[in-house]
Amino acid sequence: MRIRIGNFARIGQVTVQTLRHYDDVGLLKPVEVDTLSGYRYYTLDQLPRLHRILALKDLGFSLEQVSHLLEDDLSLLELRGMLRLKQSELRQQVQDQLDRLERLEARLNMIEQENQLPKYEVIIKRVEPLRVASVRGIIPTYWDEEPLWIELVNQIQQTGVKTCEPSLSMYHAGEPEIDVEVCIAISADAADVGTIHTLPAVETMASTIHKGPFTGFASAYADLLKWIDANGYLVNGPDRQIYLRLPEEGQRRSDPNALTEMQVPVIKG
Repeated sequence: MRIRIGNFARIGQVTVQTLRHYDDVGLLKPVEVDTLSGYRYYTLDQLPRLHRILALKDLGFSLEQVSHLLEDDLSLLELRGMLRLKQSELRQQVQDQLDRLERLEARLNMIEQENQLPKYEVIIKRVEPLRVASVRGIIPTYWDEEPLWIELVNQIQQTGVKTCEPSLSMYHAGEPEIDVEVCIAISADAADVGTIHTLPAVETMASTIHKGPFTGFASAYADLLKWIDANGYLVNGPDRQIYLRLPEEGQRRSDPNALTEMQVPVIKG
């Protein structure tokens, strides 16, 4: 018995628009289309296919994936593989949402404790490998990097290697003996000679942006480390200080427009 599209939609508990879309993409075509009126007709025998489409959609599959899953020549092994892949994707989505919930709860706790919005926003991101020329040394205070930068610039000029942005400092150890490596990015094809090497990729890097003079670095780092602890992370390597916009000459302690990114590698505790 032929059933008009409106009645079939009611029986299948979908909309007429949904059935028309399934027809357009080839998922569920009517058994007949009236050439004069354009009415679409279905039969009750098509309900099992409609239910399978809806069931697969409920599992999170796209219509394109549903179409593939409905193919008659799809092997059981292929079907099992697609279902397991979707299972893995859904688990990751659930974990991502749980992580987001933890960050939300941590922010609420910080606001309740301090009764104000955080000054610095922190994100977790992946940092790609970076080719750099660098010089490493021990300095007495964080304000004593200049001789290392002068040495690095001289070495770059001697080798003639092509530089690019950014420049950065890496802190392998803090006070009382500050082990710092000053770096300038170079072309990716430069050979590993002298001070040239590749900073490894970091999968989970906690990052925040500080705008203003270098005198504000301590406050930015304090807030960054507080966020790391509050969100259940552990420091997992030397932190990086990326100079996005350097202060004007002689204004490291006063330029309000300098822009610096603080990065700390982290892992879940």
